[in-house]
Amino acid sequence: MEMLPVPISVASTVGAFFMIASRIWMSSSVLVAGCSTALKVMQSRSFESRFWIIEENGGSPPLTYSLFIEVVQQLGPPPHPLKKPGSPNWNSTPVTEESQQIYSLKPLEHFATPECPEQKKKHWIGGETRALELYEMRIKYEEEVHAFKSDVVMVNQYNPKLLDPPLSLSGYLRFGALSIRKFYWGVHDIYQEITRKSSQNHVTAQLIWREYFYTMSVGNTNFAQMDNNPICLKINWYKDEEKFEAWANSETGFPWIDACMRQLFLEGWIHQVCRHAVSCFLTRGDLWISWEEGLQVFFKYLIDADWSVCSGNWMWVSSSAFEKFLQCPSCFCPVNYGRRMDPQGYYVRKYVPVLAKMPLRYLFNPSSAPLEVQKKAGCIIGKDYPAPIVNHKVVSARNKASMEEIVSRFLSKVPSHCAPSQEEEITDFAWLDAVPDVKCDSSDKCRKAEMYYDTMA
Repeated sequence: MEMLPVPISVASTVGAFFMIASRIWMSSSVLVAGCSTALKVMQSRSFESRFWIIEENGGSPPLTYSLFIEVVQQLGPPPHPLKKPGSPNWNSTPVTEESQQIYSLKPLEHFATPECPEQKKKHWIGGETRALELYEMRIKYEEEVHAFKSDVVMVNQYNPKLLDPPLSLSGYLRFGALSIRKFYWGVHDIYQEITRKSSQNHVTAQLIWREYFYTMSVGNTNFAQMDNNPICLKINWYKDEEKFEAWANSETGFPWIDACMRQLFLEGWIHQVCRHAVSCFLTRGDLWISWEEGLQVFFKYLIDADWSVCSGNWMWVSSSAFEKFLQCPSCFCPVNYGRRMDPQGYYVRKYVPVLAKMPLRYLFNPSSAPLEVQKKAGCIIGKDYPAPIVNHKVVSARNKASMEEIVSRFLSKVPSHCAPSQEEEITDFAWLDAVPDVKCDSSDKCRKAEMYYDTMA
């Protein structure tokens, strides 16, 4: 069935509804697996594979991505998709006044209404037809630009295309409009055809991350919260409603963060690097506010909101207390990270239009602009655009000390928790592989960020 174009606020409500449905699946899937075994019913491998992974890992889900890869390789690749079925010969049901009353959908306004007029401008087309169109565009892109010949995958390219129309298939995968097997094998097959060599895991890394978080959530009804969640570290986050509202309403005074949050609010989708930036800023990077609060905002607005994937990503970013690299105040600076991802400032100017005339030199840190420059740009900081709500250098040092204190509590015994496997995994996740062969030393003198910043001068 095809979805009609849906205003984003309505689509977000649908996403929130399916977040609840995911909780139902997560607990009911265990019951279904047990019933199927008892009744000797054959389950599809796509359904049962997560239980196989857990069983292969000794009865518990792999808590790091690298370990997950090791376990999955032992099981082998997923089956190829089945052939497209022929047209079914359905017997249509007569439409009666009674059936209309019972089965007709209520108007969209019944579920949600736009929060502002701008939200009405963004529409998402759902359904398998649109999903397959985007899928074919993705495969054609890889063929025409020969990205695979240089061993580059579109979703992992060095410069994210933040202003291009979203070609992400995440929403379609999330709602079942596109077969995960079709996407997986489509990408791997074209890779092998172009490169003439066997494909590797990195070719479909984003899909594997998806399965990684799904597997971790199996049987864990508290996966989307910190309390009573066996794979989440207990951290004493701050409760600061004023700063949280500033973050959620795109009023932090950091244009890169505000642009990301504004796009999320207006359009219901943001790029992976934007998701990483705003989640890091809210939690361990700057505000030290619980990831649970940020997760609820994602559930409300993201068209591809997914209970397992969203929760897993937030935990991975915020609760990996023992990864030194995640404490780097330069690499994850809300100013420098924005410069890295939006070097010409087009993205920030679009979603924070009050800064449209601000010179690029000051665009990502407008509070540093002299008053005369602010007047010329038509944007006075503290009046037309907020001043930064925190001093990044100060709070990042404070947060680093807080994380070190948490580490010291555990002494030599670190509890199992959702965490990165290694530094390389973090740089890939955050697209921070800009300077090859330069190791981040997790300090204010970080050469990786410093060298990139010099190229922006």
